[in-house]
Amino acid sequence: MIDRTTSNIPRRILALRSIFSSNRAYREFEERFRYLLERRRTEIDADTVAEARCIALIGASGSGKTTAIRHMIATRPDLVLGDPVSGRLDVASLPVPTPATLKFVGQTTLAALGFQLQRERTAQTIWDMVKGHLHERRTLFLHYDEAQDLATHQTPKEMTSVVNTLKSLMQHPVWPVGLILTGTAELKTIINHDAQLARRIYPIELPRLDLVFDAARALRLLQLYAERAGLIAGAEVTTTEFAARLIHASAREFGLLIELVIAALEEAMLTEAEILQTGHFTAMFRKRAGCIDGLNPFVASDFEHIDSRRLLDLGGDA
Repeated sequence: MIDRTTSNIPRRILALRSIFSSNRAYREFEERFRYLLERRRTEIDADTVAEARCIALIGASGSGKTTAIRHMIATRPDLVLGDPVSGRLDVASLPVPTPATLKFVGQTTLAALGFQLQRERTAQTIWDMVKGHLHERRTLFLHYDEAQDLATHQTPKEMTSVVNTLKSLMQHPVWPVGLILTGTAELKTIINHDAQLARRIYPIELPRLDLVFDAARALRLLQLYAERAGLIAGAEVTTTEFAARLIHASAREFGLLIELVIAALEEAMLTEAEILQTGHFTAMFRKRAGCIDGLNPFVASDFEHIDSRRLLDLGGDA
């Protein structure tokens, strides 16, 4: 029996957020990572040094790419993520810092590997240290989230230095390290900057949802989450028209759609409802975006013309 008291709502929401919903792009990503991981381990066992490879997972904000990499790393029992005795760290994961200068990214990478610089060093020295610590910790993959920031405000010369540094990690003569880059479409700028880098990358793009073709899938997810929350999905939120409204409200992004469904379920819980209705989505979006109902995709008749990412839209000029 589900505890429906309002004091238990945070725990119920946390349980919903722990659900992971897979999709085609994630399965492709997981399969590619598994192959590269097995290949790398085989090379190590054979005492062979071979050039590593990179996976680039590309998607808009809200597509679910960060959740995907976190889930994959957390659910692979064969990954060692910080052995207290050996110090082994199969995958080191970190967001690209701001500003994304080559030197600062190197410092942040060292910190993710458990080493803090005590005095000033040159960028070249820092990256030499990064490579040494990757070897010492037996790191197989280095993951940079928001990797598109590596290209932000970079001159052509600086971009070339970034690309050369990434290649040098995969081409290290003693301990080559595979890369995982997750980021928005701007990440393509880095990938396509250098043909030698591009040929070492397996690109996977998270597609946007389609109002028609993904409607049934959106409804299945809605009903799944409602069931896990102990609520009934009302008839009005299980129509293809409502699915189109939900997909548009989520800016056609998979991860954001799930986020909105959970937020609507929370709204229903707060009102102690047992049936999830359109009104819960309407109230949730109103709070989330701060918009008038005429610009709420769960209310407006011409919802497809609404910019669902825009906040505090009162219908006037920006």
